Amino acid sequence: MTEASYTVEGMTCGHCATSVREEVSELAGVQSVDVDVESGRVTVTSDTPLAADAVAAAVTEAGYRVVA
Repeated sequence: MTEASYTVEGMTCGHCATSVREEVSELAGVQSVDVDVESGRVTVTSDTPLAADAVAAAVTEAGYRVVA
């Protein structure tokens, strides 16, 4: 298992967190996605390391932006 954290800009509520969680969860190998709206942190646990650009694209699809 691999864990990676990202900072996502623009999330303000539970609906935001759900949107990000659903999009990132669709990536192959993702086991879990933890979203903390207050800090903007998204932590992804996966079978193998994920490409950062794939995670960023999923976050963008949800309507937000990875900033770090």
